Amino acid sequence: MELSSRSERLMGTTITVSIFHPQAEQILARCFEQLRLYEHRFSANDATSELMEVNHQAGIAPVSVHPDLFELIALGTQHSQATNSHLNIAIGPLVQTWRIGFSDAKRPSQEEIDQALSKIDPKQIQLDTENQSVFLKRPGMKIDLGALAKGYSADLIATFLKSQGVEDALIDLGGNILTVGQHPLKHQPWRIGIQNPVEKRGQHLLVLSVKDKSVVTSGIYERHLEVDGQSFHHIFDSTTGYPVETDLASITILSDRSVDGEIWTTRLFGEAPAFILNIVESLPGIDAILVSQSGKIAYTSGLPSYL
Repeated sequence: MELSSRSERLMGTTITVSIFHPQAEQILARCFEQLRLYEHRFSANDATSELMEVNHQAGIAPVSVHPDLFELIALGTQHSQATNSHLNIAIGPLVQTWRIGFSDAKRPSQEEIDQALSKIDPKQIQLDTENQSVFLKRPGMKIDLGALAKGYSADLIATFLKSQGVEDALIDLGGNILTVGQHPLKHQPWRIGIQNPVEKRGQHLLVLSVKDKSVVTSGIYERHLEVDGQSFHHIFDSTTGYPVETDLASITILSDRSVDGEIWTTRLFGEAPAFILNIVESLPGIDAILVSQSGKIAYTSGLPSYL
């Protein structure tokens, strides 16, 4: 028996799932059915998605949503409302104003930025647990789950695979990696390369050995807009409306759940390296690797066990 893989373009990236199982083809087909469902549920770029129904009703009425969508919005809201968090799931209007990563990206006017800033307060997200409903209190608000949906979906897929008796798998959502078990043919941990952010794709700074762990990297090197010799990346500061100013090129988080990697890479991006390392040291079961724009590496005390 060999490792079976399947890839599809979903959620704005290439998703690859590799598993070791006698019924691999059927299981992989069901995996991608699920992933297409999650894309339709969580997408901020599809006018017909379940999330967009919430956005369309901003300032009008609460919308009852699927339990998965409610859970992800509630989790995102909790971390968006935390003190000094750089994660903001209400950032949709700002993302749509800049459009970085899309073919129609542009540098907006200050007036357009100010307009967007008036609609991105995560404290204006109202959740009703009993009715599983979400209400955006101000007209023009838009939730964007782009920072969290891939990790949350990866966790759901891992749970599904385990329910099908899959003991070893690699789930790769565009560079967000979630491992189940170990490499089934080599009988050793999965080997995951950490991209050197100042080199072209595939040039690794470190290679980690991981079992049953998520490896999520957020970096300013992936998506850019160049205007008049200035480079703008896609990670925004909710206070200024411009990309975060930082000396970091990337943050990688190792965690049990992929959604935790998504939360903490985004929450902490823009903070000083020493502050980031201190916060991550206080989080049980989570480690971090920081790479500066000059290529310097720093990491938490638990990281050497993966090298």
